[in-house]
Amino acid sequence: MQALLDAIATMAMPTDAQRIFHGRGGLYPGCESWTLDAFRPVWLITKFGEATHDEQLALTAALQARHAQIAPGETLNAVLQIRHEGRSESVVLTGAVPESHVVTEDGAKYRVNLQRGQNHGLFLDMAEGRRWVRAHAQGHKVLNLFAYTCAFSVAALQGGAKEVVNLDMAQPALTTGQQNHQLNGITNGAKFLAHDLFSTWGKVNRMGPYGLVIMDPPSYQKGSFVATKDYARLIRRLPDLLRPGGHALLCLNAPEIPEQFLRDLLVAEAPELEVLQRLPNPAVFDDVSSDRALKVLVARLPPLA
Repeated sequence: MQALLDAIATMAMPTDAQRIFHGRGGLYPGCESWTLDAFRPVWLITKFGEATHDEQLALTAALQARHAQIAPGETLNAVLQIRHEGRSESVVLTGAVPESHVVTEDGAKYRVNLQRGQNHGLFLDMAEGRRWVRAHAQGHKVLNLFAYTCAFSVAALQGGAKEVVNLDMAQPALTTGQQNHQLNGITNGAKFLAHDLFSTWGKVNRMGPYGLVIMDPPSYQKGSFVATKDYARLIRRLPDLLRPGGHALLCLNAPEIPEQFLRDLLVAEAPELEVLQRLPNPAVFDDVSSDRALKVLVARLPPLA
């Protein structure tokens, strides 16, 4: 755990929500089960495995020492989430952690919840994806599949998108997504559909075509989506969903599935599309293997000749 303690001792006080320490990337031997995130004004430590009482004491002491240096006079709020054997437990180490609160990223505001479940409302490793969308959404109709709390939609509309169609099976997530739009003063241009995508293709197609389609599915969600089986069903729809010259953002966060999986699916299911690039992840998410890290490919349906 020493590398994590060293990171705490030298960290700055960030303004935006971001990862501070990424042991999961395998670059810090002995710390593979630890991460540290800043969701100001709360620090979130995650342990993938059991955390001993001594570890909790050491982390609390390290945070207290550094917090006194970089935020004198401010209350220290820190929570430890322990993920073990398929369960998660949150332990407030010090201060108070609200039921939910608002954080920022690149001027946008998002509501997060650090004490309920393993998904907190904003995936920090997708920051570059949101920046790309904001930079490329101007004037487009956007389809945001597996929209979750609709952070991509906020980024797209801030980037000048004409309209965003957000689709997700989970109504509570979409409700948070609607709140995220309100937080950012976005009062029109977004639609929210709480539907099962695979039974809604007709409606989705009729609302198109789209200049940008975002696909960010879970890698494995029993009864809903399994990437190795279902991603092909998504990709084969892209030629019909996209207008000529339109782009697709294909996301996959599954350490066990390599980038080549997505590339092979594009060749097999949508050979009309060309891969333009793989987006970089934020530097803090560096991994010993790029195939283990978040994979985000940008593909394009060529414009008409």
